[in-house]
Amino acid sequence: MSNQGRPRFAFYGDDFTGSVDALLQFRRAGLSGLLLTSPDALAAATSERCGAVPDVIGLAGLARSLPTAELPDEVRPALRVLRDTGAAVVQYKACSTGDSSPTVGSLGRVLEIAREEFGELPIPVALAQPDFGRYTFFGHHFAADGDQVFRLDRQPTMRDHPITPATESDLRLQLAAQTRLPIGALPWTSYGDAGTVAATLRGDLPDGSDRGRPAAVIVDAFVDDHLDQVATAVLDGAAIDRSGQARFVLGSGGISGALGRAYRPADPLPELPTDCPPARRPMLVLSGSTSRRTREQIARSKWTVVDLFDPGVAERTATELTAGRDVIVSSTTDTDLSSAAADAVTDSDIPGALATVGERVLRSGDLAPDRMIICGGDTAGNVLRRLGVDAISILAQPWGNAVLCRATSRHQHLDGLELVLKGGQMGHPDLFTDVRSGNPQN
Repeated sequence: MSNQGRPRFAFYGDDFTGSVDALLQFRRAGLSGLLLTSPDALAAATSERCGAVPDVIGLAGLARSLPTAELPDEVRPALRVLRDTGAAVVQYKACSTGDSSPTVGSLGRVLEIAREEFGELPIPVALAQPDFGRYTFFGHHFAADGDQVFRLDRQPTMRDHPITPATESDLRLQLAAQTRLPIGALPWTSYGDAGTVAATLRGDLPDGSDRGRPAAVIVDAFVDDHLDQVATAVLDGAAIDRSGQARFVLGSGGISGALGRAYRPADPLPELPTDCPPARRPMLVLSGSTSRRTREQIARSKWTVVDLFDPGVAERTATELTAGRDVIVSSTTDTDLSSAAADAVTDSDIPGALATVGERVLRSGDLAPDRMIICGGDTAGNVLRRLGVDAISILAQPWGNAVLCRATSRHQHLDGLELVLKGGQMGHPDLFTDVRSGNPQN
């Protein structure tokens, strides 16, 4: 725990599942952390009445799914709140696949906002996360799909993404389509020379263009050591603004973990447990994910699947759970979704519809689920906020990057609820049944 009354690191996550991943990466480095669902919960988390302040404070947001015109109202207040915690580094946690476009969740617009709030030092942009199959090589980004690694614009999930399809693997060009700020690069061939890395992140070296000092620097990384060198430079006094201004970084959970490792806490927390007891009651899954991975997990579970668009979805879900059956409420099923009920629910209403089912079930007293899975990076945040979950902490890591969390809430029926928040591409095929049984991933 931080003994200075302020966190060492703070981050804003542009979706909830990604925010949990960032919290996990810091935790794996031995740092304590707490993930908040809204800025309103921050004062309580950092007040002296709560004792030691966590090493890491995260704020889970919704920016990845927002129209670019709405980003300032979401991102600017969040970054100001996190900056004012006194953290040495503030991270904007973006998806390791760089989900972004000029019109939705624009990372270019985020860079512009961050420059206004944190000053004009070049912003490291580190989207690589090697342990998750995400790599940056000479500015081009690559992402695994199963056992194969694809250039980002050819990776099946990202190529066909329904909202932010990847059309470019060169991250410099991707960001250049979203902002007029000059974008530089730090190639992996520069690593091994700490002075060059630090100088580049200070903007002391030319970026190879005629535009002067870059506003942001795409950093290569395809092994953890590359990220560790970047993180060390960020934390080193030579690369941090002497005025005491927090240093801003944009990147994935890969740079979160590297920052934690570079910090080397004096009294690190023990490793997270890799097992957990089984759920005591039947499981509930709320899914707004359309990914192939989630579909496979649903099919492998052989659980009862209830169509979100069924007019009696809440009642049927409660009946099935009461009968002792595990239930998946999904916005994407094999049934015909062309009904009037489906047409009446737009994409933006899906989290609200799922939250309505969750609220009905979780208030059912002793029969309510004690463990729940929410699928969909954008869906999870909307559902948790609408349910009234205030904060999340990590309990165990039995299933890779899909971790078991505990909810904190002012509502008694939610406080202590165990949660797994799963992005579309996360988790092994038997994730659902392993979360139910507590078995670790094979």
